[in-house]
Amino acid sequence: MDIYVDTANLAEIEQANRLGLADGVTTNPTLIAKENGEFKEILKGICQEITGPVHAEVLSLDYENMVKESKELAKVADNIVIKIPMIHDGLKAVKALKSEGIPTNVTLIFSAGQAILAAKAGATYLCPFLGRLDDISSNGLELLSTIRTILINNPDLDAKIIAASIRTPIHVVELASMGVDILTIPSKVLKQLENHPLTDIGIEQFTKDAEKFM
Repeated sequence: MDIYVDTANLAEIEQANRLGLADGVTTNPTLIAKENGEFKEILKGICQEITGPVHAEVLSLDYENMVKESKELAKVADNIVIKIPMIHDGLKAVKALKSEGIPTNVTLIFSAGQAILAAKAGATYLCPFLGRLDDISSNGLELLSTIRTILINNPDLDAKIIAASIRTPIHVVELASMGVDILTIPSKVLKQLENHPLTDIGIEQFTKDAEKFM
């Protein structure tokens, strides 16, 4: 299982990388807009920090411009992966980019049917959004489990799952137990995973006892 950092903030990426928690990075226009700098320069900085895949999303929504934009983004660094939205023209773009050897991530997947279409089109990665489904009282974990079963039972669908929109440590544990390929996790949730009140109590007690010997 790989862990990606879901951020465009270089400081957060550097911190995660020092802990071995940045096998890759996922970005989107919203995350990049929060940072200071030009779009491609921000991506270059991230690509210089880590050796794993850096996912960068196209801004266009029509086939021709998505393909054109993808080719330009692919020139930023060798480890760039192009994020394409799950729309009709997006699937056409994924098929075209696969023929040119450009890896893609089909994002904003909310159903198993969409995952099947993206995999058949040639997506390298499928990106279902867990938390957003939970927000509308749908079962995001059930969708991830279904997609994983489909890929296992159909090895010709050569794609990996990136579980996105992870909101809680429970999501991380459930997805890891399920055997999902990649989890892309916000820095806030990574920090929450570190902490436990019983750990804090234990450290406090150990510190008090250690003082007797100092």
